[in-house]
Amino acid sequence: MKERKEPISQVDQIDEKIISMLKEDGRKAFVDIAKVINLSEAAVRRRVANLNRLGIISKFTIETNLGNQARAISLVSVRPNFPTSELSSRLKHIKGIDSIFEITGEYDIAVILSGSNIAEINKIIDEIRKSEGVQDTNTVMILKTVR
Repeated sequence: MKERKEPISQVDQIDEKIISMLKEDGRKAFVDIAKVINLSEAAVRRRVANLNRLGIISKFTIETNLGNQARAISLVSVRPNFPTSELSSRLKHIKGIDSIFEITGEYDIAVILSGSNIAEINKIIDEIRKSEGVQDTNTVMILKTVR
């Protein structure tokens, strides 16, 4: 993930609208966004480039809805005295991990997993459990994505 070079406070209402529209449809053309928010296409392009440079938009991605895909959420507890951010960085290299979130509560990290079947999900979970710094995991299968 890119480190932010400037404070987030530089995001205004127009930037928030652009971000919202891109969250809805990451392929939305800048010219279409420009029409909705009454800016030029070049102005929208500059704003998106700036949001990317600041690390506010960290990546553009796609989500698939393949019926044959298994997905899960794994909650990870980090051993005491082991840096959570270090474990998060190590988890980034495990194939099948889509997203990593550092969270508050009983667990320290939430991980979104995907694989072609449950056996593949189990392999990913085993890799997570073998990672240095992992104390405990709790995994739930995703049955249906509503939004």
